[in-house]
Amino acid sequence: MNPLQTLFISARALLRNKMRSFLTTLGVIIGVGAVIAMVALGEGAKASVAAQFAAMGTDLLIVTSGSSMSGGARGGSGSAPTITWDDVNALRTQVRSVRYVAPNLRSTAQIVSEEQNWSTMVTGTTPEYFAIRNWPAGKGAMFTQGDVDTGTKVVVLGQTVATNLFGPETNPVGQLVRVNNTPFEVVGVAATKGQSAQGQDYDDVVFVPSSTFQAKIQGGLQKYLAGSLFIGADPALGTAAAQRDMTELLRERHLLRPGAPDDFMIRNLSEMANAQQEGTETMTTLLASIAAVSLLVGGIGIMNIMLVSVTERTREIGVRMAVGAKPRHILAQFLVESLSLSLLGGLLGIILGTVSAQQLSERFGWSMVIRADVTVIAVGFSALVGVIFGLYPAYKASKLDPIQALRFE
Repeated sequence: MNPLQTLFISARALLRNKMRSFLTTLGVIIGVGAVIAMVALGEGAKASVAAQFAAMGTDLLIVTSGSSMSGGARGGSGSAPTITWDDVNALRTQVRSVRYVAPNLRSTAQIVSEEQNWSTMVTGTTPEYFAIRNWPAGKGAMFTQGDVDTGTKVVVLGQTVATNLFGPETNPVGQLVRVNNTPFEVVGVAATKGQSAQGQDYDDVVFVPSSTFQAKIQGGLQKYLAGSLFIGADPALGTAAAQRDMTELLRERHLLRPGAPDDFMIRNLSEMANAQQEGTETMTTLLASIAAVSLLVGGIGIMNIMLVSVTERTREIGVRMAVGAKPRHILAQFLVESLSLSLLGGLLGIILGTVSAQQLSERFGWSMVIRADVTVIAVGFSALVGVIFGLYPAYKASKLDPIQALRFE
């Protein structure tokens, strides 16, 4: 008996009981569908985390001042001024593993154009900030180091601010706006950055030179940094080396004794991103593993139905053996039936999982990523389930005695 004949006989046997065949595959359909959906949503979550940290900047560390103590209560990070502007210059010039150093001075202000006004966050910084955050100009240009050195009254608008002040079609470059009643010239509009998973609009911001921020918004030059530092590590050396080198330099400059706690804080966003990615990956694996259990349940269902089928078709098996079918032909037929059921369930499960992931993604605004390798593995695993759980019923059918089988009623 050739393989085509075996396949034809198996297909005919399955089609004789369409509803039973479908119900038999249901466990595999649900199992594969659940695995595909869980992995797709998990991979989407990983992609979202990566995109959020990419929006913050690559190789990024954030340095803040220490926390204050008052009446035994500890204040938040940055509540005690400990980072001086001399520290900022030292980090920029003396730490080999640091590529960029940009102050991040922030204050809320009212921005007024000729016809509109908008309350937003003003960030005082340097051109290095835009390099750290991979943030180019969408229109015009970012301000320069020369603007920082001379305290020029220029401003770069975020896309949200530009739209609310001038409308979506108007190019505001060259226009004047007032920031807390001080006139600034718009030199550029930052490219659209989007928003975080928490809904923070990265484009609802304006940027001015740090020196101008200190003089016009902060109220004058100060010894201590009233904000944070965005640090871009050298990619060749990595953020861990930059964090170690900066810690050593700042402790030395602040005359901290060995064993004394740091009077500053350094947050390594690369480590935070990796930790979140690992957590998301672990959760995805856990959910996919739980979903895969239903595949095994589906395999047990296939084995049970195939055993029932062997019993129901005992006389048919006896007739086939009587007219020349060998045990290996009977074994092959029942294995093909089991494999066909599991593969059909796998293919339908892929469709179910993809559609379910898309519906959940649209309903809750989650990201999803369908991985081809996971799809192939799911189909392969469903085929393996069909072979493993179909082997015993097929073996039992092939070992039937033809004479006893013909007598079976």
